[in-house]
Amino acid sequence: MANPAQLVRHKLLNTFFSRHSVWFACILIAVIFTTFHIGYSPRYIYYFMPQTLVNTLWILSILLSLLGLYDVLQNKHSILKNYPIMGHFRFIFEEFRPEIRQYFIEADRDALPFSRMQRSLVYQRAKNENSDKPFGSILNVYEDNYRFVSHSITPCKVADPQTFRILIGNEQCTQPFSASILNISAMSFGSMSANAIRALNLGAPKGDFFHDTGEGSISPYHLEYGGDLVWEIGSGYFGCRTLDGQFDPERFAAQAKLPQVKMIEIKLSQGAKPGHGGILPKSKISEEIAQIRGISRDHDCVSPSSHPAFSTPIEMMNFIQQLRELSNGKPVGFKLCLGQPWQFMSIVKAMLHTQIYPDFIVVDGSEGGTGAAPIELIDYVGAPLREGLLFVHNTLVGAGLRDKIKIGASGKIISAFDIASTLAIGADWVNSARGFMFAVGCIQAQSCHTNQCPVGVTTQDKDRQKALHVPTKAERVFHFHKNTLHALSELIASAGLKHPSAIKAHHLAQRVNSHEIKNFAQIHFWLKEGELLSCENKDDENFYFRMWNLAKLEQF
Repeated sequence: MANPAQLVRHKLLNTFFSRHSVWFACILIAVIFTTFHIGYSPRYIYYFMPQTLVNTLWILSILLSLLGLYDVLQNKHSILKNYPIMGHFRFIFEEFRPEIRQYFIEADRDALPFSRMQRSLVYQRAKNENSDKPFGSILNVYEDNYRFVSHSITPCKVADPQTFRILIGNEQCTQPFSASILNISAMSFGSMSANAIRALNLGAPKGDFFHDTGEGSISPYHLEYGGDLVWEIGSGYFGCRTLDGQFDPERFAAQAKLPQVKMIEIKLSQGAKPGHGGILPKSKISEEIAQIRGISRDHDCVSPSSHPAFSTPIEMMNFIQQLRELSNGKPVGFKLCLGQPWQFMSIVKAMLHTQIYPDFIVVDGSEGGTGAAPIELIDYVGAPLREGLLFVHNTLVGAGLRDKIKIGASGKIISAFDIASTLAIGADWVNSARGFMFAVGCIQAQSCHTNQCPVGVTTQDKDRQKALHVPTKAERVFHFHKNTLHALSELIASAGLKHPSAIKAHHLAQRVNSHEIKNFAQIHFWLKEGELLSCENKDDENFYFRMWNLAKLEQF
């Protein structure tokens, strides 16, 4: 039996006259005012309402009446046919729903995808404001999966954050690179505006950290301020491609030898859309972007989901060696979001077989992503950062290659604790994309793919870009990096550590349930050095052993 509220709704809101009431009211008002203007002198009504108001209501009622007529006659939207005029409010509210939720409804800890608390932290540090909080934590320290640093009774002196660097490049590399442990993750010009790229690249040399170009090639804006670059090579080979989309060694060599380019990164996959390639909507492809990338403006720019230059793990190693030689010995590595575990192990087996070792691997978590992608790929494809990073680290340890290959990590990393917890499970350094987007003014409007970014960060609209003042935002980029590393130095000092590389799994703890806490060393599985090299006849129940035996040199 329907409750009273349902009965009222049915009687008042679902009858023919109630659904059309606003339209009928508009028609009635239009008829009344029209009658006065045609049949009578309108001065009589002016005793009750000003002339301007009368004329406004008259015109507005006519326009709304015509709109209602259109709604009833059209067949595209059922809600407009059933609720003429009123139905438009549904679309209006739906259009502004994200903003309404963000500004008025969202709680401080609602991560959609970043919480207000997280964004506020970045904004405060980027503006060089005090980010301290009074009156205790708002986190529930007794909820499952709560994580924390195990501090020392004898904390050490806070270290200088400028010393938080890592040398990338093994013995096969002739130009190793000293990188900060916090850097700007891959974001292409095209998906990012020219002013956003400028601000990031101007802020990077101020703090001595690198700027990953993303797969959209090296634009003039990446070179304008002299910041260190990691050149990402995607499957589209933008900036080093032939007319038919194949890899062009000569074009690659010309750009790879630029003094600003410090490392080369092959993108196998990314967290937002692993296995899908890159997407740049047609609406955002300007003549400039088309020229930089070497693409057409007639359709969306979609990178292939796999690389034409190689199709087997061994071919991939040879490609890495080719890039290393063409770049005169600069560090070369690759980025991936972990998918099928045996496919990554196939790559590691190819390293052992060819004795060609990449200088680094960047693990991108499925929680990452700055651009547009199909919702299924965003939500349901790829391994999250923690599991992907741990698997990559363990596999390299088990294959006896961990000391030859550095590991970077990216995926929703914005705070000092994010950095510490990532380093604890195997990373040597971290990259942040959306953290630095917040630093240059991003408000999480989630309109990145529409070319209508309200703050000029992810748009090619020149008028919208003007809102992003490059010198000011560059300072914020610098301050965000500086203050985050300062917070990290205080965090690790409390654990008795002087350098982030000293953070190990036992320094981090996690609540397992309401009455039990374990450190990361207890929670996660860890392989021993070289353990995979002699596992053929070992326990097949071991996941790593089983995946290793499935891996093939000849195919991914």
